[in-house]
Amino acid sequence: MVVGATLAAFALTVTLALAPPASPSVAAVLHAYEVAHAQKLTVSADVVVADISRDTYAATPAIETFTRLGTNYDWAKLVLLSGKWPETTTSVTVLVRWMRQENGPNNWWNRDNPLNNGYGSGGGAGTGSYANLVIAAQKAAENLHHNPGFAPIAAAFASSASAGTIESAIWASPWSTSHYMNGTHWSHAPVPVFKAPVGAWG
Repeated sequence: MVVGATLAAFALTVTLALAPPASPSVAAVLHAYEVAHAQKLTVSADVVVADISRDTYAATPAIETFTRLGTNYDWAKLVLLSGKWPETTTSVTVLVRWMRQENGPNNWWNRDNPLNNGYGSGGGAGTGSYANLVIAAQKAAENLHHNPGFAPIAAAFASSASAGTIESAIWASPWSTSHYMNGTHWSHAPVPVFKAPVGAWG
């Protein structure tokens, strides 16, 4: 019995001795690699440390910004954004004046069609409506881009022209059959800020 127990203990010892070692952890393998492939960088003492100037960055307002603020001035900016025209104070000012001529500042969102645009609104004479003000801004920009009669207006916005140049292009265009009486029926008074109902934005 003693011999049998001794042999069994010996067999167990041999089995344990022959068992493969545990695999090293990923961290251990990575450390071993770093040690084996260590690199050294020597920097000359003559190197002068210079201040680094970081580039600045800016954010461009998007549709969500304009709809959240929701004023007539924001809708004018949305038209410029939709048309891929520069957003200048002059262009925004002319647009809100134009909106006032069409609907009045305190109800500029009337029928979700601030410029009484006939393009895609179901009303060729500008009496139609859109589903919301975002679509209205997009359709206004599309009309200015696609209708040859409005090309001078689009060009004036694209070149960030003066207010007089943009307004003259609007008056001369077929947008209004009255041509705003060649500008005599056009107010240059400051346009008050009015916020549209949230539901008008879709």
